[in-house]
Amino acid sequence: MKRAMITGWGRCMPEPTVTNDDLASVIDTSDEWIATRSGIRQRRVSHVDNSDMAAVASRHALAAAGLEATDLDYILVATCTPDRFIPAMACHLQAKLGAVNAAATDTNAGCTGFIYGLNLAAGLIATGSARRILLLGSERLTPYLDLNNRDTAVLFGDGSGAVIIEASETDEGIQSINVGSDGNLAGALTIEGAGSSWMDIPSPVQVVMDGREVFRNAVVGMVAAADKALADAGWSIDDVDLLIPHQANIRIIDATTKRLGIDPDKVYTNIDAYGNTSAATIPIALSEAIDKGRLKPGAKLVLVAFGAGLTWGATAIQWGQRVEPKSTSDAALPPSERTGIEIMVDRQRARYG
Repeated sequence: MKRAMITGWGRCMPEPTVTNDDLASVIDTSDEWIATRSGIRQRRVSHVDNSDMAAVASRHALAAAGLEATDLDYILVATCTPDRFIPAMACHLQAKLGAVNAAATDTNAGCTGFIYGLNLAAGLIATGSARRILLLGSERLTPYLDLNNRDTAVLFGDGSGAVIIEASETDEGIQSINVGSDGNLAGALTIEGAGSSWMDIPSPVQVVMDGREVFRNAVVGMVAAADKALADAGWSIDDVDLLIPHQANIRIIDATTKRLGIDPDKVYTNIDAYGNTSAATIPIALSEAIDKGRLKPGAKLVLVAFGAGLTWGATAIQWGQRVEPKSTSDAALPPSERTGIEIMVDRQRARYG
């Protein structure tokens, strides 16, 4: 059976940056209050569509794999913030890339979306339905934030991460993967005001979260998913060279690290710089970790996430021998005419007056 192997990687982080001090100028909060509760110091705010960020990340991933967009068989986008409800954002991305030979669709599993996407991609590879897949975790969450609600307004940011997945005849690649969900807890993390159930109920579109419920279930869910991924791969926690968890909250990451019993030096975090970018956190962190030399040839890698749904998932990956891109791309977003906090404040005024 063919294994699914990551052969390319890339990311796109919009330039406008909002620091905690920026938020404190318009919200009753402070850098200390945000950082001690979440580990976040700043986040990025996109001035372009989600699919524009995704296109830049995709071009970097394609270059790293040494492929052209026309080589792709399939495009999968994990997102809960598509450009539009219809069609799938993957179709907009396909057009922007010129990936004329690729099927295209989205998947929504909240912050676990990238792991769900990997699971789908692995199945397509195993059955021979696709040979080269572009998978993204890409989110533009800041338009859904209400600056009057500091519990959620300070947590989320925008960004996109992409990988190329190809069929491998070797033992390298995804060794195990598992996903799960509990729809009884769907109300713990949701976006209200959008969707057909809200059409007859005037309501602002905004992120709503029960932080305590999410925290409690996140740690339990991520530990269980990671343990299963390790067991199914025949690995112990000591075998793992690098763990990349979903970047939701530094307290969740620290608690998960402790319960798994892994050396904190083997855990990659960047939540301080980007905040929670939902399905994009893991592919962004993976791309960054490779560029920083944190992932070595042949490394044993575990990715684990938890998110809205509530959903969870983890995968164990035996990395290949290549950690250098085959090529590079100069793809980039156009400059923004406004600062990040100006974008957020202007949007708040337009929505709430």
